[in-house]
Amino acid sequence: MRQDPPPGAAPDWTIPQGFERYTEAEHAVWRTLYARQMKLLPGRAVPEFLEGAALLGMEEGIPDFRRLSDRLMALTGWQVVAVPGLVPDDMFFEHLANRRFVAGNFIRKPDELDYLEAPDVFHDVFGHVPLLAHKVFADYMQAYGKGGLRSMGFGALHKLARLYWYTVEFGLVQTGEGLRIYGAGILSSAGESRFALDSPSPNRLGFDLMRVMRTRYRIDAFQQTYFVIESFESLLQQTLETDFAPLYAALAALPDLAITDILPTDRVLTRGSQAQAA
Repeated sequence: MRQDPPPGAAPDWTIPQGFERYTEAEHAVWRTLYARQMKLLPGRAVPEFLEGAALLGMEEGIPDFRRLSDRLMALTGWQVVAVPGLVPDDMFFEHLANRRFVAGNFIRKPDELDYLEAPDVFHDVFGHVPLLAHKVFADYMQAYGKGGLRSMGFGALHKLARLYWYTVEFGLVQTGEGLRIYGAGILSSAGESRFALDSPSPNRLGFDLMRVMRTRYRIDAFQQTYFVIESFESLLQQTLETDFAPLYAALAALPDLAITDILPTDRVLTRGSQAQAA
């Protein structure tokens, strides 16, 4: 991808959201998606997500990032900034490390409700931002950004990307009431919100940092393996207490793992049939 900001973007790749340019039809798409997910997610999403969504008040239409950031800043010191699309890795980490979440400002078309190749404002804001109202998860996101900046000298960005994929995007957590969703890629998808918890197809494995960073992933289908954390506190603690330099060295000496591999050392919650992938 290009490394210099496109025309109209600031040096940090941010752009004006252009809130006043959204049409009523675009707001209607948001309301349709929001209502569908909020009907589906109680009992599936982690409670902290539902609490964050209620605190931020996003049900009326595409949120104005300025007002959303004001609410979020008061809660955890985060803000939401618009970008024109995917940004370079160093800029992405820089924003996270400074408690800025980057979000696209376009929304999918009415005929794209169930699948969109590029993440839009619904995925970015509805899927990610409610959990940024939760202090521990907000701290994890900042720690990930700082770790990303440090990782750039180790040639291991693809390993660190797997941690983001299997936690921030497609993570599950074990609660006293059972498995719950916290990954934004699941939370923003009606189909995967059902699949991740109900389907016998995927593996569901206990989270292990090195294991996750060895595991490949695919972006074009429902997940074949989900990793389950014990709590946000344990995820943050592992991230803050791990010295990633020797971890990257150890990972470099180990082969990558296929998406469906199950190791003798894995804590297996569900051994999936992989029927959906087949």
